[in-house]
Amino acid sequence: MTQNVNVMLTQSPVELYKILKFEGVAASGAEAKIMIEQGMVSVNGETESRKRRKIIAGDRIQIDDICLHISD
Repeated sequence: MTQNVNVMLTQSPVELYKILKFEGVAASGAEAKIMIEQGMVSVNGETESRKRRKIIAGDRIQIDDICLHISD
C-alpha cells in the first residue's frame, strides 16, 4: 500500500536529496544521495539520477511505497 505524503515547500526550488532528508525518507543527506544513485527514486514517474534535481510545486517523488506530493 502506497503512503501518500503532502510536502509544503517554504522555498522553491529545493534539491531532491534535501527533501528526502528533511522528510525522513533518508536518515542523512549522504543516504539520500546513495538512494538516488542506486535508482531507487523517481520524480514524476521517471527514475531520477541527479541528486541536485530542482524540485518545485507539482512534482511527485516516489521511493518504494512512499509518494511525496510537493506543493507550496
